[in-house]
Amino acid sequence: HPLPHQVPCWLRPRDRTRSPEVLTENGVSPSHTPLGSQSPSLTLHTSFPQGQRRESFLYRSDSDYDMSPKTVSRNSSLASEGHTAEDFIVTPFAQLLCFRRSPLGGVCVSPRATLSDQQYQQLALDTLEELDWCLDQLETIQTHRSVSEMASNKFKRMLNRELSHLSEMSRSGNQVSEYISSTFMDKQNEVEIPSPTLKDKPMSHISGVRKLSHSSSLSSTSMPRFGVNTDHEDELAKELEDLDKWSFNIFRVAEFSNNRPLSCIMYAIFQERELLKTFRIPVDTFVTYVMTLEDHYHGNVAYHNSLHAADVTQSTHVLLSTPALDAVFTDLEILAALFAAAIHDVDHPGVSNQFLINTNSELALMYNDESVLENHHLAVGFKLLHQENCDIFQNLTKRQRQSLRKLVIDMVLATDMSKHMTLLADLKTMVETKKVTSSGVLLLDHYTERIQVLRNMVHCADLSNPTKTLPLYRQWTERIMEEFFRQGDKERERGMEISAMCDKHTASVEKSQVGFIDYIVHPLWETWADLVHPDAQELLDTLEENREWYLNTMPQSPSPPPDRHLQHDRFQFELTLEDLDLSSYIYYKTFHLQTGVHLWALVWEQLDLLTY
Repeated sequence: HPLPHQVPCWLRPRDRTRSPEVLTENGVSPSHTPLGSQSPSLTLHTSFPQGQRRESFLYRSDSDYDMSPKTVSRNSSLASEGHTAEDFIVTPFAQLLCFRRSPLGGVCVSPRATLSDQQYQQLALDTLEELDWCLDQLETIQTHRSVSEMASNKFKRMLNRELSHLSEMSRSGNQVSEYISSTFMDKQNEVEIPSPTLKDKPMSHISGVRKLSHSSSLSSTSMPRFGVNTDHEDELAKELEDLDKWSFNIFRVAEFSNNRPLSCIMYAIFQERELLKTFRIPVDTFVTYVMTLEDHYHGNVAYHNSLHAADVTQSTHVLLSTPALDAVFTDLEILAALFAAAIHDVDHPGVSNQFLINTNSELALMYNDESVLENHHLAVGFKLLHQENCDIFQNLTKRQRQSLRKLVIDMVLATDMSKHMTLLADLKTMVETKKVTSSGVLLLDHYTERIQVLRNMVHCADLSNPTKTLPLYRQWTERIMEEFFRQGDKERERGMEISAMCDKHTASVEKSQVGFIDYIVHPLWETWADLVHPDAQELLDTLEENREWYLNTMPQSPSPPPDRHLQHDRFQFELTLEDLDLSSYIYYKTFHLQTGVHLWALVWEQLDLLTY
């Protein structure tokens, strides 16, 4: 059999059997459908670039943790020529499928049972035949939920181990660990006793929605060139020449668009992609909506404002245009992704979900503490469509509107950072599974697979700051830290415990960015780059350069006290059978198979576990 990392795998457009009527219904004309017989396919490269590029912590083995935790570079490991093919498969389900190709994993085990050669060979053949059938059943399980949940649990356990080591290094390291743990892992909320409750307000309406009027001064005949009034049209035109580039400077667009970056970017992208024409969106209605949307972002919020929304929208636009994904998504899905990016933080108050929960806010009560802000952003974004001359989807069919709404809801809810590990596990499981399966084909003809890619695309765009050029990245870092510190000041005023990285007196900006890259951004973008290889390699290079810059500017921290390890309880996870590395479990069980234990019982045991 070929080695797992040598098996080619292709990403193809949707099922080619759909009729032209279905394509038209979803906003794609048969003339440029991604389903044509000549449409390109994408090879998912299964070998990793060797050399000096860093691998994320997901590729660490247990032996790596014998190293000193004080070694700063331990947070990522350099690619090693000593890796075997199996080392590059890290998600449990893909490891199981990889195991299918070589059931003993190359390990020779001497059976303790007394069997003749003929009996042993027959038992092995029968058992492997049953194993093959059972694994075929496992392979049909959708990798979106039950199977990738094992990877999520494994990644959380590995991240917990990394954070425990980081917190041993210094006080600031402990604070960075606490921030990553509390922000990017979906844990049970530890709710503080709330401040005195304000007088109850009616919750029958969506808070934050204001009556605004932009339509009276707009018409298709008098529409500005870039959708916004500006005295710097030539300068703005020059900046928009880079609209399709990752190095696009959104700060200069804001400067030249009369501080209307979101309206300007949305107008430029929709014009370039001809979405106004495709979905028959009246231009004055479109501009009215995006200006109303932009007005519902808070200009006094340092980071989560319309500038950030414009940046995420433009980044999503570039990711949608990556050559590897050419002709993969329908126009309706592209429309939904751009709309989701534009509304994903509307009416953001500049504080975290946990702050809203801890203060017993109206929003937390309305959404039952679950993805509070993300639910609110969706509600506001869709509610604004009901304002005068704002329904940009007025000419979509009922089916198209329903499909778009479902897509947008899925994508915006995925921007809840506490879902990060689940998103990462979903994507990595899908990519690795298709590398080692016999078919090796990812058709993306199921909604769960298509939305999985779109969710991660918007999530990547939302976490794209560290992959931008250093001057842009540093501006974003200054803004997010300012927003964190403002929340910390509010918590201090209320007598609350100050959230991690929100105390302006103790936070280490440089260390927070190195940890943010090592444990969150790098593993995500590494997986995305694997999906669209080689299109994102330059982004990974920039990410590494930015990490090195922050690492080199990091102030040296004093050594922790000897009893530091006693303070790590908050980062420990309770491990269950589901958390175990499935490949290790299989190898262990296979040893006992040689003494007469039937492997089919083991596989059915695992099947029950996967589908529970």
